Amino acid sequence: MGNTTEEKPRLLITEDDFENQKFLQLFLKKYFMVDICDSSESFYNLMGREKYDIILMDISIKGDKNGLDLTREVRNNPDFSEIPVVCYTAHAFNKDRINALDAGCDIYLSKPSDIHTLLNALFDLLKLRGKYFLGSSPNQSFVTT
Repeated sequence: MGNTTEEKPRLLITEDDFENQKFLQLFLKKYFMVDICDSSESFYNLMGREKYDIILMDISIKGDKNGLDLTREVRNNPDFSEIPVVCYTAHAFNKDRINALDAGCDIYLSKPSDIHTLLNALFDLLKLRGKYFLGSSPNQSFVTT
């Protein structure tokens, strides 16, 4: 089955918009240990310090790389390649979805989306990777509406 732990999963949110950062942190901190970065530079600093269970990745971020560049690099790094990546972006065209999935994102969600849809996607993806956390059931979604 997978490993069950009482500790909250560690989530790295890669988002450059301050308002979106605060909203996501406010809602998701109930379910995750949350770290936030807004640039490719801060992304690498955090990835070098913490072990993340899942990454929430925006396409447009500060720095010399975008979220798809970072996702490709995560996928090509044996230390990080197994970390699930959810693309959560305002880039809403079909080509953006295709580019995100081609870069290695496991799931693509466009903003705005229902926060429960996002939360269920995060936990469903963790369950697919064999990780179960207190409050999440392998047979149902984490949040019911």
